[in-house]
Amino acid sequence: MNCLSSDHRLLPYPLMRTPFQMTSILLGYVFFSLYAGPRLMLHRKPYHLKTAMIVYNFSMVFLNAVLVYEFLMSGWGTTFTWRCDLCDYSSSPQALRMVRVAWWFYFSKFIELLDTLFFVLRKKHSQITFLHVFHHSFMPFTWWWGMTIAPAGGMSSFHAMVNACVHVIMYTYYGLSAAGPRFQKYLWWKKYMTAIQLIQFVLISLHISQYYFMEKCDFQVPMFIHLIWMYGTFFFILFSNFWIQAYIKGKRLPTATKEAKHKQNGVTNGHTNGITIGKISVVPNGKQVENGNGTTAHRVNGHNQLGKVKEV
Repeated sequence: MNCLSSDHRLLPYPLMRTPFQMTSILLGYVFFSLYAGPRLMLHRKPYHLKTAMIVYNFSMVFLNAVLVYEFLMSGWGTTFTWRCDLCDYSSSPQALRMVRVAWWFYFSKFIELLDTLFFVLRKKHSQITFLHVFHHSFMPFTWWWGMTIAPAGGMSSFHAMVNACVHVIMYTYYGLSAAGPRFQKYLWWKKYMTAIQLIQFVLISLHISQYYFMEKCDFQVPMFIHLIWMYGTFFFILFSNFWIQAYIKGKRLPTATKEAKHKQNGVTNGHTNGITIGKISVVPNGKQVENGNGTTAHRVNGHNQLGKVKEV
């Protein structure tokens, strides 16, 4: 098979000789995420994958931490100026190190497709949004083309390092969340996960925008500068919309926040059509009410007054 990669240093790496392999994988991913997966699970109970998810998420924390370190050692923490840093197409140790970490970053995007697999198997279909599927398929597709032209990407690799930093935080959250209820008290910062994503795109756009204000910058692939700026801006808009829908309009408020809206005088109804009057909670037949002290009372047909069930 002919090699379409323009950089001979990439030839030993998997999924780099032609774009057809990665395109086939990504098309299969989209088909499975949106059609085959949900149909497969339609009449099945959701799988409980607690152990697998904990191992996966903390493995991703480790992988992304290594990526951040390698990006720093490949230039960002050693010789780069953080301004007009050019691609190094040589075979120097640092250039080859950048090629290697760039490929591992690219390959990590295929590993991250497992995020969606877990959603499908656990029947968390509401999590498989347009933003989720588009982001997971767009990144590896565009990175193949970036790798073939500028694998030792100079200033164009900044966004990859920042993205790996964000994923250390993100997968730490997911790992703790998968560990069970006893860790929920440490996850109060869920809302700020999207804010961290937004900061990421601002940093990417600001860094790459320097190019437009420099008197001279001979970066070898100016097209990448424009594409990265567009990438940062485009995803900032998408994630901003997610923030508005999820937290300002309340479509993804935490359960505790939603329940607080139904609390009156320390009593929480276990449904939406119950009525609370003072300390008396009247609920329909067969429903349950959760008292302020965490106890739950089931009743046959009646109401709960001061913790006692009175049948009528």
